[in-house]
Amino acid sequence: MTRISINGTVRDMTAEEQAEYDDRKVTITEEQMKLQTIKDMRQVRLEATDWMSNSDVTMPDYIKTWRQTLRDLPQNNTSESQYDTLLARDSDKKLTNSVWTQPTS
Repeated sequence: MTRISINGTVRDMTAEEQAEYDDRKVTITEEQMKLQTIKDMRQVRLEATDWMSNSDVTMPDYIKTWRQTLRDLPQNNTSESQYDTLLARDSDKKLTNSVWTQPTS
C-alpha cells in the first residue's frame, strides 16, 4: 500500500485511491527510453541544419541525404539491439555510429 501526505497528514491510500494511482502510473521501459534518446539526439542534429533549408540557401545533396537518414531512424531501427548500436560510445564517451556525424561532403 502506498502512503500519501495530505495537508501534512501521512496515511495509507484506500484501495480505491491505490487503484486510481496504479491506473495513472506510466511505466517506461528501457527500450522506450533508448528510442526517446535517439529521437532527441536526432532532433538536435536536424535543428542544427534547419537553416540550410531557407529559400536563400542551397542545401547540398549530401546534407539532404543525411537529414533523411536521421528522419528515418525510428522506422529503420526497431529493436533494442539496434538502439544499442546507435547509442554505442567509445572509451572517450563519443558516439561511434557514423549516422550521428554530419557529413562534410
